[in-house]
This record gives sequence, structure tokens and C-alpha cells, in this order.
Amino acid sequence: MRLSILIPVYNEQATIREVLDRVRAVALAPPFDEKEIIVVDDCSTDNTLAMLAEEQATCSDLQVLRHTQNRGKGAAVRTALEHATGDVMLIQDADLEYDPHDYPALLDPILKGRAQAVYGSRFLGGPRRTMFFWHMVGNKLFTLVTNILYDTILSDVETCYKVFTREIADQIQIKSPRWGFDPEITAKILKRGYRVYEVPISYAGREYHEGKKIRWRDAFVVLWTLLKYRFVD
Repeated sequence: MRLSILIPVYNEQATIREVLDRVRAVALAPPFDEKEIIVVDDCSTDNTLAMLAEEQATCSDLQVLRHTQNRGKGAAVRTALEHATGDVMLIQDADLEYDPHDYPALLDPILKGRAQAVYGSRFLGGPRRTMFFWHMVGNKLFTLVTNILYDTILSDVETCYKVFTREIADQIQIKSPRWGFDPEITAKILKRGYRVYEVPISYAGREYHEGKKIRWRDAFVVLWTLLKYRFVD
């Protein structure tokens, strides 16, 4: 089996090498015998793309794609999915908030046939660096709305770590270009009758001066997306 690791990137020169090192260092258990790393640079304006070119020159399992204009995380993930050839997809942010050492726990429910979609939750007891209070409140609100609209009991709908099978990837077309990606993919997974399996993960949230990008105004996009995809596809 092949694992496709999808990494959207925008202005992450401070972290991208370390993220790739951590991803490559993860040892996958059978039946996984291959992994591919697909990085989509979303028109970075710093040195990220040059660093990625250097990494690609020395890493046979790394594929680097580039947007010629900034289109957002959702668009970058969509581009990565279009090029992914794996049996299982795993979304990895390009900062250091999420640790690839959690991959075995994320993949285990799929390998055991318990689920076709797995989310890594920051609220199930794993070690974590404390979050911004209002970010936590916002996430709790989005998660509550998701649970009400889609009849589920998720604890962390905005987590980066979303893992799903090729079967799901082939059924879902992502349309949201930016922060609407997370609620859209969750809505479409749940509407198709798949239940999401959650596992605890570690989390090291970063500060705004370290490059954190999401802002309060993005909350309106998330809420609108949750409502929209409850009734349309």
C-alpha cells in the first residue's frame, strides 16, 4: 500500500525543512511499503520554493508543485489530491504544530478496518502546547455546529490531521479554496455516510509572530461553509 502525504505550503521557510525531515523519518508499518510526499507551494514570497527545489533534488519520493498565484489552503490540497496516487491520503501542515510521529496512530483504525476517515484530535488528552483561548472557543463552536448539522460527535473539526482512503478521495471534489476546506471535506465525508474515527494527537500551537495565519474573520467562512454543504454538494 502507498501513503500519500499532502502538504500545502505558504511562506514556511523557517519550518519546511524540519517538517520534511520529520515526515521522512516516520517508519510505516506493513502493509504500507511506499509513501509519496506531495508539497504544493501556494505562491510563497519567501525562500520556501527554493528550499523545496533543493529538497526535491535529493529526495526521490518528494513531488513539488507550485501555484503561480496565492489561492489558499483548500486549493493547495485540491491540487495535491489531483496528483496523489496513494491508497490513503494524509494532510500535513507545513509548520511544526503537528508531529508526524502521530502517523501510526492515525493510520491504525484504517488498517484495522474500523474506519475510512480518521481525524487527529487535539482535545482527547494528547500532550499539547496551550492554545489561544478564542481560537479554542471558535473551534468548539464550529465543532458543535458540525455535530448538530451532521449528527455526529466530533471533538476537533478544525484539526489539520485528516486521513482518508482513496475511496473517499475519489468521491469528493473540494471547491473551497481557502479556510472553508476543513468544514467542506468534513461535511462531504459525513453526508456520504462515513463515520470519522478520532485519535488523540500531540499539538504545539504557534504564535502569530511565528507565522500563524488564521484570523478571526475566517470564522465566518467556516460557519457559512458548514451551513452551505448541509444542503448542497
